[in-house]
Amino acid sequence: MKPASFDYARPQSLSDALKLLAIHRDNAKIIAGGQSLVPMMNFRISRPELLIDINKIPDLDYHECSSDGHYLKIGALTRHETLRNSALIAQYCPLMHKAYQHVAHVVVRNRGTLCGNLAHADPASEMPAVMLALDATMVIRSNQGERKVQAEDFFKGLYSTDIKSDEILVEVQIPILDASFRFGFAELSPRKGDYASTLVAVMLKLINGKIESAALSYAGISDRPVRAPAAEKALLGQEPSSDLFQKVSAIVVQEIYLKKEDLESHVFQADLIQTLTPRALLNAIASHDQ
Repeated sequence: MKPASFDYARPQSLSDALKLLAIHRDNAKIIAGGQSLVPMMNFRISRPELLIDINKIPDLDYHECSSDGHYLKIGALTRHETLRNSALIAQYCPLMHKAYQHVAHVVVRNRGTLCGNLAHADPASEMPAVMLALDATMVIRSNQGERKVQAEDFFKGLYSTDIKSDEILVEVQIPILDASFRFGFAELSPRKGDYASTLVAVMLKLINGKIESAALSYAGISDRPVRAPAAEKALLGQEPSSDLFQKVSAIVVQEIYLKKEDLESHVFQADLIQTLTPRALLNAIASHDQ
């Protein structure tokens, strides 16, 4: 199929793009890489009357440390492939670096952007789950000004976020964590680079051999990325072990909503959670020992 007819604009500044959004609102879509939007337009799932191409807007392609050194800043035009190969990401955001080994294929990564991926909010995508585990902050801008939204409040449902129709996600801010934090990631997908059937992103803080804080973030099992707070709490104060991680994975299965209308699918997802959760946790501990 081909997309429905639409108008096209290529603003040269962010303010011009925001003005267009303020005028057209629900009838306009932002395009950067277009790796998700264009297929949806081709199938006429999405039918914008105006496509606003932000690729010519200067100063939106960057990833760098903040001036105070507390977080990484990633701009709206920063491509997946840039982040996947970035020494800065590998050093200061190991969880993102690990997850990027599973993200899409090189042709998609060359065009797709992190901010576009987060705004698209596919529930089986890696980066929304990573942002949730790391408590990332989304910087959103409109003609009325700027606001910041935490990852836990940003993802609202299937392809749904807190971004309003006159707003653009212009930056992601990711906390830089100290050496006591370790990170793990595990995923099952039909093929390498495809969206995940299930994935888990893990953050652990280890102090004197015990877990002081934890984050377990999942994708592919709900209409949005989800955390598992009861399972996270069960890890606190414990010494890492395979037995502990197996017990925690069982808590996750009970805690997280699974689609029970299809019993076979439910059993399969539960099995994936109980397989991938200990794997990701052990991956985090192994990185601590390296």
